[in-house]
Amino acid sequence: MLTIKQILDNKEAVIRGLQKKHFGGAVEAIDRVLEINNERKAAQAELDNLLAQIKVLSKNIGGLMKEGKKDEAEAAKQQVADIKEQTKVLEAKMAEAAEQLKLQLYTIPNLPYDEVPEGRSAEDNVVVKMSPRAEEAVAAEVGDKVPHWDLAKKYNLIDFDLGVKITGAGFPVYIGAGARLQRALINFFLDEARKSGYVEVMPPTVVNEASGYGTGQLPDKEGQMYHCTADNLYLIPTAEVPVTNIYRDVILSEKELPIKNCAYTQCFRREAGSYGKDVRGLNRLHEFSKIEIVRIDTPEHSAESHKEMLAHVEGLLEKLELPYRILHLCGGDMSFTAATCFDFEVYSEAQQRWLEVSSVSNFDSYQANRLQCRYRDGEKKIHLCHTLNGSALALPRIVAALLEDNQTPEGIRIPKALQPYMGGEEFIK
Repeated sequence: MLTIKQILDNKEAVIRGLQKKHFGGAVEAIDRVLEINNERKAAQAELDNLLAQIKVLSKNIGGLMKEGKKDEAEAAKQQVADIKEQTKVLEAKMAEAAEQLKLQLYTIPNLPYDEVPEGRSAEDNVVVKMSPRAEEAVAAEVGDKVPHWDLAKKYNLIDFDLGVKITGAGFPVYIGAGARLQRALINFFLDEARKSGYVEVMPPTVVNEASGYGTGQLPDKEGQMYHCTADNLYLIPTAEVPVTNIYRDVILSEKELPIKNCAYTQCFRREAGSYGKDVRGLNRLHEFSKIEIVRIDTPEHSAESHKEMLAHVEGLLEKLELPYRILHLCGGDMSFTAATCFDFEVYSEAQQRWLEVSSVSNFDSYQANRLQCRYRDGEKKIHLCHTLNGSALALPRIVAALLEDNQTPEGIRIPKALQPYMGGEEFIK
């Protein structure tokens, strides 16, 4: 969440940033923050004054007792007792104001960096790079490519109907070579992350409410997460949540940074999406596999970390020989918590459309302030960290593109980088 200092130092810049994100009611939200903060500060000033009075009176009581002025001493004691009752009221008022301030700040998104493009929706995102394979694929004439849902049935790779029977729509069952392809991709992505210096963790796939608030899924995306109401636990929408929360309420040493973690988890999202081709097959699922990379860094180095993460994801797509493009998201299309974000999309030749497979974001100090994730510098001063994460990669649409873009008369061609993970096979037949 934003810090009070950010708002107090430059209220107008904060409001402009929120407006760039197309956050409705930016002025009113910031004014309410300042109003609550003023109430808290007024209560604090009053409390400080009363505590000063107690200090003076307590000092006088000792002198009065020594002088034998017992009645006056007792009156002073009563006065101290009365003031202490007033301080209890003020302390409760301050605690309430602090809680209200936190809840108000929770409802306000992160500020976009200056370089984030202006825009309201996905149509305003800026394509910053398109791979040569993508240029060729987009320019190619529409051929006889078969969509992945038909290929999955033909090669007996994925059973969507069986998933509906067992659970419901959006929960596919992977079979045979389809299951093996999932495992191959998971191991490939984890191995590549390890080569890039990421330490693997295997976190829980359910988290408590504090973890949801820590990374910003709550309260913003409460309706999009599966909620286990009996225990007040949430199924994770991404490994970002448990992995980043490892560092909640932790003070790190500057020498430890940047911290680089990766994790494979199942991810769960209640989002229903829309009907039609956008949600058919693997295009949008309620449960899916994903490898996430997470970094905790200093403010001075986080931009460089972001570049390195982008290069890592791009390298994966190159090794998978997939046509891709990179987009810099505009202010209105970024997530609630991101300060800047780049999406990677692969081109589906069969569907003639782009499929998002990764978002790589820098959150600046926004998540760290919620998490109280901090570091101590060489001079023993404590600062908020910067947090970053990205999909490296999400499997469903990668699988869709691999199937659709590699169909041949001999079968589904397996990219060379994946062949060692598929027992040396060159084709799925």
